[in-house]
Amino acid sequence: MRTAPLTSSGPTVSVQGLGCMGMSEFYGPGDDAESAATLHHALDIGVNFLDTADMYGHGANEELVGKVVRERRDEVVLATKFAIVRDQETGERAHRGDPAYVRSACDASLARLGIDTIDLYYMHRRDPSVPIEETVGAMAELVAAGKVRHLGLSEVSAEEIRAAQAVHPVAAVQTEYSLWTRHVEDEGILAACRELGIGFVPYSPLGRGFLTGAYTTRDGLSEDDFRRRNPRFSEENTARNKDLLDTVRRVADAHGATLGQVALAWVHAQASTWGLPVVPIPGTKRRGRLDENAKAAELALTQDDLDALAPLAAATAGARY
Repeated sequence: MRTAPLTSSGPTVSVQGLGCMGMSEFYGPGDDAESAATLHHALDIGVNFLDTADMYGHGANEELVGKVVRERRDEVVLATKFAIVRDQETGERAHRGDPAYVRSACDASLARLGIDTIDLYYMHRRDPSVPIEETVGAMAELVAAGKVRHLGLSEVSAEEIRAAQAVHPVAAVQTEYSLWTRHVEDEGILAACRELGIGFVPYSPLGRGFLTGAYTTRDGLSEDDFRRRNPRFSEENTARNKDLLDTVRRVADAHGATLGQVALAWVHAQASTWGLPVVPIPGTKRRGRLDENAKAAELALTQDDLDALAPLAAATAGARY
């Protein structure tokens, strides 16, 4: 896997990372042994950019990832996040960005991960009750204390990116981005990242698996799968959205590739379109799927391919949340 600097002052990462959330929650039952093997295999093939968060599995994902990271610390650029607080009984969510919570959340993540320093620490969501400058100021103190190397933001506006950057350099902005989710273009988020020299990290670049063609019906989703509550995976919208895959399939067939590889290659191509680092983090908990995804980093789509794929987002049925 090729590597590239996420920003001029940020970490050098594999051009495609690995999202670890689904190993512990949200996408059906997990298998810790296979997940650990997948993490090791990722490092073996050069995928060094691992993404977790304190809320995934109520901390269990950080513990799982941490066991592998501790064995191979020098090979890993590790990202984790804070700010989404979940009630373990009800599942209700709240957002916290006050300085005291920022400090305590970081210490808790370090303890679960079993490491001394987090490579990239994201504000997972904005706490509207706290000025973003105050939250990022507390994050900057973590950098000064040696607990964090680089700062990131997730699901923020262009204005919030600029406000945060004025307090401390931001290495990465993470937001959903894929063939069927392109709001970051219209809302000026990619333009702000380019202007400020910030790397962009798309999550769910495979449309939560839909763009692989694996979920054209809801039958394969377990009862506790998050996607059963997602608007785009309703029965009506799934039936409508599966027509989008016809175009993806035609491009895939022309390249001898899979649908998922085309979806990822489209995201990679946006780095040239927008003139900034774009490092997708497709999630998987299986080694076979990891190998398939990794090959997408070398798949070059033609301009005709990109033109054919461009209308898909506008034709997508259902909100992303």
